[in-house]
Amino acid sequence: MKERIETDMRYMQLLARSFPTVAAASTEIINLSAILNLPKGTEHYLADLHGEHQAFMHVLKNASGNIKRKVNEIFGNTLREAEKRELCTLIYYPEEKLEIVRSEENDFDDWCHVTLHQLVQVLVEVSSKYTRSKVRKSLPQDFSYIIQELLHERTNDVDKTAYVNMIIETIISTRRASDCIIAMANVIQRLSIDSLHILGDIFDRGPGAHLILDYLKHYHNWDIQWGNHDVLWMGASAGNMACICNVIRLSLRYANLQTLEDGYGINLLPLATFAMDTYSDDPCLEFVPITNEEKKAQYDDKTVRLTALMHKAISIIQFKMEAQIAARHPEWEMDDRNLLAALNFENKTCRIDGKEYEMNSFNFPTVDPENPTALTSEEKQLMKRLHHSFRVSEKLQKHIRMLLSHGCMYSICNHNLLFHAAIPLNEDGSLKEVLLPDGNYYSGKELLHQTGMIIRSAFTHDTAKKARENAIDYFLYLWCGKDSTLFNKSKMATFERYFIKDKEVWTEGKGHYFRLRNNKDICISILDAFDVKGPNRHIINGHVPVHVNKGENPVKADGMLMVIDGGFSEPYHKETGIAGYTLVYHSRGFELVQHEAFTSTEDAVARGTDIKSMRQIVEMSGNRLLVGDTDLGVELKQQIEDLKALLYAYRHGMIKEKTL
Repeated sequence: MKERIETDMRYMQLLARSFPTVAAASTEIINLSAILNLPKGTEHYLADLHGEHQAFMHVLKNASGNIKRKVNEIFGNTLREAEKRELCTLIYYPEEKLEIVRSEENDFDDWCHVTLHQLVQVLVEVSSKYTRSKVRKSLPQDFSYIIQELLHERTNDVDKTAYVNMIIETIISTRRASDCIIAMANVIQRLSIDSLHILGDIFDRGPGAHLILDYLKHYHNWDIQWGNHDVLWMGASAGNMACICNVIRLSLRYANLQTLEDGYGINLLPLATFAMDTYSDDPCLEFVPITNEEKKAQYDDKTVRLTALMHKAISIIQFKMEAQIAARHPEWEMDDRNLLAALNFENKTCRIDGKEYEMNSFNFPTVDPENPTALTSEEKQLMKRLHHSFRVSEKLQKHIRMLLSHGCMYSICNHNLLFHAAIPLNEDGSLKEVLLPDGNYYSGKELLHQTGMIIRSAFTHDTAKKARENAIDYFLYLWCGKDSTLFNKSKMATFERYFIKDKEVWTEGKGHYFRLRNNKDICISILDAFDVKGPNRHIINGHVPVHVNKGENPVKADGMLMVIDGGFSEPYHKETGIAGYTLVYHSRGFELVQHEAFTSTEDAVARGTDIKSMRQIVEMSGNRLLVGDTDLGVELKQQIEDLKALLYAYRHGMIKEKTL
């Protein structure tokens, strides 16, 4: 101990500033030791949200059905099902529900009296696994003292019943009941989820990626492992022209312009004007947007027609920009994606892998057969405007900075390895070495780490100019490169799906990771390569939807791998048969919550509709997991050892106590 203190004397002196006396250091050791024996906090894992903001926010508000389960346990048969449903709705949407109650209740004060007592019972239950200090820090300042008194006074104590009732009656008489109800509902939501892990793909397809990020901006504890769609938007915000085109193309493909136009203020009028001028005589049948019945009702024929024109216009520019980046980086081996150069303007065919294929249509007015990847002057002007819109969108840049500050390519948390898509593997399952823009080859853990550093360098202005340009270009490879950890397929067959009739060229061959991931030994080797320790370790992924309706199991490799992309995005619902997963990791173990489709926030508030969810036990622990069993526990144990060293230093005169 003495030798350690002498070695770390500067650190001990800094620690003494926070704990200047033996009493202060001892008290903190007692506090931390007690925390180690609390049940671990509940973690929620979500993946592939794809802009479905209403469903995402409802899942957080109802804690993947956990709040409803606790309400049922607390009140059992003492409340009718309708009353329990109303209480849950109030907890999820307190402001909106209170408006309805005020207009319908004859005696609002009496309703508030009953409801406040009920909320106290729920709050006592959800706060039971936390220290008083942590609960106190989660309380809003205006009601902190009042809620603490309600939480820690037992109403079954005769001497305290009148005291508690008087607190609630005074809250009502001072016209603070509504504000207090809102505060308590928000605290219940917050304490029901200790930490949130998002395994990528907040963006694309759905209408509210920007609303999800607005919500996360104020969320208490979250992180993200970037997905391919997130990185695509990062590339667009950094100025990668091909990424900009892809972002716009996907928005038009799913008739979803809210995020672009309403969320980030991207001006698409120049694209609309260009598309109408250039493709006015083109049916653009391949580019009619994918819409559900609700969207079809919102879109008249003129809007659908204009969307299809814009969709084709930006797609052709995308193919050109992708080819230009591929030409700048032959080491990426993406030349096969330059299919504009493979067009045969005489036969009106396209040559792929040595074979001529018939086209669905052959109208390419902006493609020069002699120089197919060159932009026309009008296309150059259009891209200049779009580039400017993305670069000056303050809200987009702010949201991308959020992703950078809360995210990375992978994370190791409580013996679980989290990443969005894949680890490049060789055919035999060994880690594959992949060339990065810095000129070096990496595999496994170092590959993901260095990829993350390259992504960050695209947004760091002190990065050397050439390195920064390469980093910005690299976003395209991350999006669709065959050895990208976010893609890991033979190709992205976008051009083929639009233009080639023969579906044999539509196939996107999956990388070896997807072929081998159900092999337990392969998962063990990956976990070993990432230094993931512990007897109950897992890999958790998203990216590839799980086809539940075809009998596919999201739990693979004898429980070592969990794939939690259940199709939050509405276009995936028919494909997967469900509407998303939440993986819940609590003190008893893992549960996979399978969600049905969410109707709307309006329905949830007005009619008390909730997401119907089915819980599947994945792995249960024989002993309840404590904070001491988690990564936080490792940190706290180290802090305890440091504080014990400080006590030794005080008691042996190596550091003097400070007078307070």
